[in-house]
Amino acid sequence: MTRQGEILAEVVGMIVDVVGEDFLLDVEVGPETTFNDDLALESIEFVALAERLRAHYGDGVDIAGFIAGMDLDQIMTMTVGDLVAHIEARPVPAGAR
Repeated sequence: MTRQGEILAEVVGMIVDVVGEDFLLDVEVGPETTFNDDLALESIEFVALAERLRAHYGDGVDIAGFIAGMDLDQIMTMTVGDLVAHIEARPVPAGAR
């Protein structure tokens, strides 16, 4: 599995942890899945996801900083793939994996 595939699987697992499996019964989460339209993530859920990402990947994965560089349209249409690409672009912390 590629690093991108591993990150995608990890991010999807965290999304399931945050929103619950029952909510995702009718949604197949993949790179094109949007946080707003497809997942309807509430802000508190997004914060919980950001905390899990930081705990797992380290401080280099700063979701608040990532989003701060976007305009409103980009935030509203952000996909799981966008987040995975952001994580993949960060250096792997020493001692990870």
